Amino acid sequence: MAKYAHSAEWSDIIAIPQDDGGPNPLAAIAYTEEYSEAISYLRAIMAKNEMSDRALDLTEHIISMNPAHYTVWLYRAKIVFHLKRDPLTELEWLNSVSLIHLKNYQIWHHRQTIMATVPTLPPNEIPFLSRMFAKDVKNYHVWSYRQWLVRHFSLWDSEIAYVESLLRMDVRNNSAWNHRWFIVFGRRDDQSDGRKLPGGTIDRDEGIYQREIEYAKGAIWEAPQNQSPWNYLRGVLRIRGKGVSELKCFASEFADVEKGDEVRSSHALDFLAEIWAVEEESERAGKALELLAVRYDPIRKNYWNYRRGLLGLAVVGA
Repeated sequence: MAKYAHSAEWSDIIAIPQDDGGPNPLAAIAYTEEYSEAISYLRAIMAKNEMSDRALDLTEHIISMNPAHYTVWLYRAKIVFHLKRDPLTELEWLNSVSLIHLKNYQIWHHRQTIMATVPTLPPNEIPFLSRMFAKDVKNYHVWSYRQWLVRHFSLWDSEIAYVESLLRMDVRNNSAWNHRWFIVFGRRDDQSDGRKLPGGTIDRDEGIYQREIEYAKGAIWEAPQNQSPWNYLRGVLRIRGKGVSELKCFASEFADVEKGDEVRSSHALDFLAEIWAVEEESERAGKALELLAVRYDPIRKNYWNYRRGLLGLAVVGA
């Protein structure tokens, strides 16, 4: 049933229908009648650049049917700003939309656009993000928005405790590990606890490096085959400017190439192979890579054999 064509409020608007290429289009999109009518009226008011309450209501209707329509979101933002609508009211409306359409990028871009006009962090914002993570703790769009929020409102100091709470619940939460890296090593110009380096990054003191190394090591003890803390550990050592050799004893706790049946972590084997390669112990490095290629990570056999080739060793597990 037509909603806008029979409405007195819209009687002054001549709808602009979809042009699919004439009366007999080859591949017309099968829009519903309701959606086709709404979009036809959207085209008409956008042609007039109308900024009004009814235009705002129309965008809400279309978004309810197609929340991925980025043009509608951009138009809605223009209307909100033109009418000087309360941004907190817009955010409250966005909450309900976000909880329905969990993996929609346009929602979070619009939220960032609105939030950028708010002078201080609304008290309900962080709790709402927690509600979103309760539905999907690895929602990429929410994490991206949260990082922007942290930087925009300089929330660095409160975030580390939140990340640790997530990792206590699930030490394998790779999204939380990524956010921890962002919080610790991604701080920019608004920080004062380190020396600025080219590109705006901060030179951390040794205490921070040691804290992060020990934190990652603790997580590895909890779940040795969890790749996230091993990657985090490698990243800390790299940004610190030192190699992985200092962790040879630690990695050896989880893998012994002489006891191939007792390896507790394939990632430890990877570490040891890298360390022994640097130390020019090619035979031991090659043994670690062989265990990976043949037994503990054969899905990446070609990669491990590539690493063996760099050491001048033969292919295994062919």
